[in-house]
Amino acid sequence: MGGRSKNRVALSALLGALLSAAICPAQTQTTRTVRKHRVAVEDTSVAPAVAQAESALEKQDYATAEKLLVPVVAADPNDYLAWFDLGYVYRATKRNPQAIDAYRKSVALKPTVFASNFHLGMLLSAVGQNDEAAKYLNAATQLKPEANIPDGMYRAWMALAQVLSATKPNEALSALRKASALKAGDAEPHLLAGSLLEKQNDFPGAESEYRAVLAANPQSSPALAGLTRVYVASNRLPDAEKMLQEYVAKNPNDAGSHLQLGRLMMRIGKTDEATQEFETGLKASPQDKDLLRELAAIYANAKKYDLASAQYESLVKANPTDAGLRHEYGVMLLHEKKFPEAQEQLLAALNQDRKMLGAYGDLAVAASENNDYKLAIGVLDARAKLAPDTPATYFLRATAYDNLKAFTQASENYHQFLAVANGQFPDQEWQARHRLIAIEPPAQKTKK
Repeated sequence: MGGRSKNRVALSALLGALLSAAICPAQTQTTRTVRKHRVAVEDTSVAPAVAQAESALEKQDYATAEKLLVPVVAADPNDYLAWFDLGYVYRATKRNPQAIDAYRKSVALKPTVFASNFHLGMLLSAVGQNDEAAKYLNAATQLKPEANIPDGMYRAWMALAQVLSATKPNEALSALRKASALKAGDAEPHLLAGSLLEKQNDFPGAESEYRAVLAANPQSSPALAGLTRVYVASNRLPDAEKMLQEYVAKNPNDAGSHLQLGRLMMRIGKTDEATQEFETGLKASPQDKDLLRELAAIYANAKKYDLASAQYESLVKANPTDAGLRHEYGVMLLHEKKFPEAQEQLLAALNQDRKMLGAYGDLAVAASENNDYKLAIGVLDARAKLAPDTPATYFLRATAYDNLKAFTQASENYHQFLAVANGQFPDQEWQARHRLIAIEPPAQKTKK
């Protein structure tokens, strides 16, 4: 279970499956469907070249089909079937703009064909033109598929719901009900409906949708995740806890469920139980990024820095380009006083993301502890280009210059530190005043 993200992944997969089933080059259903339609309605009007092209399409010989079809549409621009088949060729060879144009011509010539409206809508959706895609998919839902009618209508309603979901959720819900009526046992309409209702804060409605999925498949992780979110959002935490406890008891190796339950335990303040769930989940999935991160955060909050570092070390090894993880790992190493290792991780984090403001100060600390004062000053000066200095950065820079015996710069930064510290850092303020006594020339002290 992974919350909204898994629902999104499932819905994207569904849309991909719809698109593949409809227009994937590996399928021949499209060609056969249109040919059956033509034979039934106006078989005598099929141009010989178009019939030959469709035979080539059945063999996935797109080059031959294109050579046959291009002259047909040039000679007879009103041949809607030739335009349809040409759209299929373009889509199969990854030329979406040309495919869309061909399908548009086919629909304009004969707007009452289900397949051309459906395929055009799906392609427009695939390239992000959802408003226009909805127009053609809605038209498809009002037409009769040329073959496999219930499945075709189901796919059309589902595709329409998907493209409407972001901007017209109520219309999307209506489309999902149509789809669900065609395939009562299918989970996808209920999962998408549940997600849409959640966004509208209609928690009873969302609960009903997720329960419909669980009635058919009690082990459905997306439905359980959705139902848990509903319970948490509506403050029914005991219900959420009970449901997840029952599920993990039956599915002890489901790492995602342990993650979900652990997060719930954290929310209700049961830190020990949350730790146990995260640890149990890691036994089932030792490299699970979310589980490792949650467990690391618990250990860090409990000041068990060695345990937190172990989790972050695993995370960084598995995700070496994640600057945030390297930063967090570096902070844990600082707490462990492993300053060379901390410096290495923090440098790597900033090399990957130079806008990570917090990492500059942490790296300056590590460099100072490693007596690399020039690096500390360079890092602090780089930070100052992104954000104003703070009492901490003034003090770090002052002590770095002090250690390098660059007393003029050290004195300047000690004074800037004292000007903004306002008694918040008594130990450092005491140190700054005493260092100023030691490093400033007598005439400068008298003047100040």
